[in-house]
Amino acid sequence: MGRSGIGFDCHRLVEGRKLILGGVEIPYEKGLLGHSDGDSLCHAICDALLGAASLPDIGHQFPDTDPAYKGAFSLDLLAAVREKIIETGFYPVFIDAVIIAQEPKIGPHYEAMREAISGALEIPSSCVSVKASTTEGLGFLGAKEGIAALAIASVTEMSRE
Repeated sequence: MGRSGIGFDCHRLVEGRKLILGGVEIPYEKGLLGHSDGDSLCHAICDALLGAASLPDIGHQFPDTDPAYKGAFSLDLLAAVREKIIETGFYPVFIDAVIIAQEPKIGPHYEAMREAISGALEIPSSCVSVKASTTEGLGFLGAKEGIAALAIASVTEMSRE
């Protein structure tokens, strides 16, 4: 039996931080504010996977009040989510995600993100889709104040043999 889940995450862009998306450092003058590295793409994927397995969201799993997750690398959180969903009897099979950002250009980093995400989830990179879109200058995302991400994750039930 297969299931799907949806995830969303958004973080404010601030000076003095590296921009990490999909586990990849992207050259830019600002980075995403967060208790961890602020990787909104990985966070959206985490929530999509957790939702597919009917588990509580990323904020419940890795609370920002816990100093253990201060500055955490979100690919490590993604790998931990993989283990959590496996414990419930499911395995990740496909990720489709979109980054919503006016800047920087994301296209040159698609393949590196796909490789990083697939590595953390231990699935083929052909099973990870990453895209980007702008808001045509509208809203806080269009004003370059933040970056958001949406993700859908498909999981399959592991055989009990």
